[in-house]
Amino acid sequence: MRINGDRLWDALMDMAKIGPGIAGGNNRQTLTDSDAEGRNLFKTWCDEAGLTVDVDKMGTMFATRPGTDPNALPVYVGSHLDTQPTGGKYDGVLGVLGALEVVRTMNDLGIKTKHPIVVTNWTNEEGARFAPAMLASGVFAGVHSLDYAYGRKDPEGKTFGEELKRIGWLGEEEVGSRRMHAYFEYHIEQGPILEAEEKTIGVVTHCQGLWWLEFTLTGKEAHTGSTPMNMRVNAGLAMSRIIEMVQGVAMENQPGAVGGVGQVFFSPNSRNVLPGKVVFTVDIRSPDKAKLDRMRAKIEAEAPVICDALGVGYSVEAIGHFEPVTFDPKLVTAVRDAAEKLGYSHMNLISGAGHDACWAAKMAPATMVMCPCVGGLSHNEAEEISKEWATAGADVLFHAVLETAEIVA
Repeated sequence: MRINGDRLWDALMDMAKIGPGIAGGNNRQTLTDSDAEGRNLFKTWCDEAGLTVDVDKMGTMFATRPGTDPNALPVYVGSHLDTQPTGGKYDGVLGVLGALEVVRTMNDLGIKTKHPIVVTNWTNEEGARFAPAMLASGVFAGVHSLDYAYGRKDPEGKTFGEELKRIGWLGEEEVGSRRMHAYFEYHIEQGPILEAEEKTIGVVTHCQGLWWLEFTLTGKEAHTGSTPMNMRVNAGLAMSRIIEMVQGVAMENQPGAVGGVGQVFFSPNSRNVLPGKVVFTVDIRSPDKAKLDRMRAKIEAEAPVICDALGVGYSVEAIGHFEPVTFDPKLVTAVRDAAEKLGYSHMNLISGAGHDACWAAKMAPATMVMCPCVGGLSHNEAEEISKEWATAGADVLFHAVLETAEIVA
């Protein structure tokens, strides 16, 4: 039994028309009008597939295909439809539409399962507009409160709660009231390993832990041309030295550690004015909890020393965190067995990125399936996969989900 690869690919391309980027990808950030339009299209497809769509107070969409046993807990399958500001067409979307294709294929083949299957679109996985990432699944798992989530602000000062209501996707269901039998998530790798190793399927065994550390440095706004070098209070210089220090800390902890900075806000952000304030986020990750915590401690110990030497004010706030995750061995085996049964090359993989599956794993047995992406490129409009890769991963997802949901003869 195989999924319909052409139908899956067509769905991916149709969704990519919503919130187009400027270079072939997508800008469908969470709780924007484009996000609402993508949700509407997804709901239409779910309705056509005979699924019942419910929405919780975080805007997460749950589309249910009934099982034969009314007392059996559902198998959840999903990911997210929101993107980065310059995102690709597949990050997250492949997991949602791959899950939809699983139930579409079940409908085609007349397959019934003991357990219901719930196709899920989690709100604000990316965290690009409202930090932290994986916000809705974090509230679902009890990591964040609903009030905390509603109060998160985007760079323009708009709150998550206000924007969720504005786009019309504020549901009534209590967040986290659902119980799960299991959770599967299908995703592109977002890294180069599968392609380099010429493997089609990533059997995800673990997910790296993460800290997002938001630094606020306070200097003195001054003219860049007329302020002597020895009289400057340069928050930009302090930031650059902290970034170099983060690079060193990550390299000291090899293998299995990464660190860097991808977002910086200068104020007033003028060519000839030294910044009075710089806000930036350090992203550090490792599958080893002790190593991850050691990196954070060293960064937070050395950063104020750098700032003090330059007379720059300093504060830091942890705005995102999750511990390293070990996925459920039984579900991991189901994914591996499906790949072998279908004849797809595969290998064990540790996810370098965070996913909603990390929080779902706190609530139920969980795991992930991954397919390669060209050059390992993601969070970039040039992100690309092949139809064959997309189909293969969805085939594996299909069989692993059916085994877990228990086909009824």
